[in-house]
Amino acid sequence: MTRPRYPALIAALPETVPFVGPELQERQRGAPFAARLGANENLFGPSPRAVRAMQEAVTEIWKYADPSNHDLLRALSAHLGCTPENIVLGEGIDGLLGYCVRLVIEPGDAVVTSDGAYPTFNYHVAGFGGVLHKVPYRGDHEDPMALMHKAAEVGAKLVYLANPDNPMGSWHSPETILQALDVLPQGCLLILDEAYIEFAPHGTAPQIAPDDPRVIRFHTFSKAYAMAGARVGYAVGAPGLIRAFDKIRNHFGMNRAAQAGALAALQDQEWLEQTCAKVAHSRTEIAEIAAENGLRVLESATNFVAVDCGEDGDFARAVLAALLDLGIFVRMPFVAPQDRCIRISAGGPQEMALLRAALPKALAQARGR
Repeated sequence: MTRPRYPALIAALPETVPFVGPELQERQRGAPFAARLGANENLFGPSPRAVRAMQEAVTEIWKYADPSNHDLLRALSAHLGCTPENIVLGEGIDGLLGYCVRLVIEPGDAVVTSDGAYPTFNYHVAGFGGVLHKVPYRGDHEDPMALMHKAAEVGAKLVYLANPDNPMGSWHSPETILQALDVLPQGCLLILDEAYIEFAPHGTAPQIAPDDPRVIRFHTFSKAYAMAGARVGYAVGAPGLIRAFDKIRNHFGMNRAAQAGALAALQDQEWLEQTCAKVAHSRTEIAEIAAENGLRVLESATNFVAVDCGEDGDFARAVLAALLDLGIFVRMPFVAPQDRCIRISAGGPQEMALLRAALPKALAQARGR
């Protein structure tokens, strides 16, 4: 009997999924979650203009999407103040990260990231044979200068840094990012993941020329624009680097409805502002709920809040498991000491009421384990 002849790299990889979806957990528990607060989705929903645009596009879903993303590219370039040649679109930041790693990394190449940072990036690096070198967080923040020093030490080709950060919600000033960029080793590319930048304080994004060859910045319509299911992401970088994506990207990876929805969402900045205000209010409410239960939260510049459970990772895992049993879907950081926290996405009044009722029960169950 014949079998596929897998390359040694693929054969050696573990079968893994970076994040177990809530749908699988619902099937395992035999019931839906009452509150979906774990995937950092935007529960306040997309712009009604985006919804209408996607509904209208469905009637022509029989057509392939424009592989050049012409209309959306030009709208984005006008919005960002750059040229279309500075932007590549893809299937969310996750898809674009995969393309970027494939574009740059050969087996054995060094890549630097933070220990406990976004695991999907690590998944792509492993899949293309890169060698990950991890730097610990510093005070619940990624440590940009330590990342650069490690990159110089190991001769890294890529450095990954998220600002604001997932899973902690922390962020750095633009000055800190620029100082780190100034010591990026020669021949190394900084991946600056800004998925949550719309939720951050005004001025958090550093002023970096789109043509700067040292950095590529990743953005998404999944978070602030509330279109996670549409899978629309984009990266901004120097034209030569952006043009190279055409060698490997799936040119028909985006569908027509997603293109139309993203274009309409971009044109409704008033809805975006209202959504960001709702997220900020929800972050405050999560902090209040935590305080009612003797817990503290970390300051957040995202649409989620890291709640410090006050003990070690085992205790936080017990709290998380109890919340899941109570129908509240949340997640938590994977690496100590950040795993003392659980991570709760922003939600509306209904979700916050369910969280307020469940958290004290979950803490009592965890303390009595």
